[in-house]
Amino acid sequence: MKNIRVTVWNEFLHETMFQEIRDIYPKGIHGCIADFLKEAGFEDIKTATLEEPQHGLTDEVLNNTDVLIWWGHMAHDRVEDSVVDKVHRRVLDGMGLIVLHSGHASKIMRKLCGTDSQLLRWREAGEKEILWVVDPSHPIVEGLPDRIEIEHEEMYGETFIIPNPDELIFISWFEGGEVFRSGFTYKRGRGKVFYFRPGHESFPTFFNEYIQKVIINAVKWAKPLNMPKVQLGEIKEPIMPIANPTLNVIEGLHNKK
Repeated sequence: MKNIRVTVWNEFLHETMFQEIRDIYPKGIHGCIADFLKEAGFEDIKTATLEEPQHGLTDEVLNNTDVLIWWGHMAHDRVEDSVVDKVHRRVLDGMGLIVLHSGHASKIMRKLCGTDSQLLRWREAGEKEILWVVDPSHPIVEGLPDRIEIEHEEMYGETFIIPNPDELIFISWFEGGEVFRSGFTYKRGRGKVFYFRPGHESFPTFFNEYIQKVIINAVKWAKPLNMPKVQLGEIKEPIMPIANPTLNVIEGLHNKK
């Protein structure tokens, strides 16, 4: 996969602040994701974190990113609006975006949705989650079983305030009986967006082979398409007014007065 340039963005705060999180993800969540993408054959992988200058998402980085993976949770408000605007512009121009777990409440996800997508039910109790595949023909689920079982995860439950997805791929069931739209896509401008719910920092979810497979497939799906850009040219000749019989009649009556 030499032709897909991937940047993995992570707040990288939980892992630096809490030993129990660092024990699960010693390289950070971004490091874990970058590692399994490299093992899958992706060769151009970069990482970026919140506390780097411009959050690691400089113009040079974004302009050389085909697919951006975003994990955020506790510091959505610390992401600079100017950086969000740049990411938004790149998505509209064709960059793919994969938003993970609590990234549903990130500024970029809310900007792309146009709704307050942070509104949902949640409970952190380490419950069992079953991710049901509801679109078995979608390329993001290629090579997966009809469901993915995760023994311990944070619960997200409906109602989830988002626009109707273009494609619904996964629905989750939790032990408390809640359900959730856990995997869906949008098209925004020339870009493709995939939201995927699993991945709470307190659990080793990103080491699950099926979760990794979803993200690997999603990167391939979200890569930019080779689409011609619309060029606005100069008008070579003046535009002639179109004859309108009704206007002619009205103008004639007016002139008789």
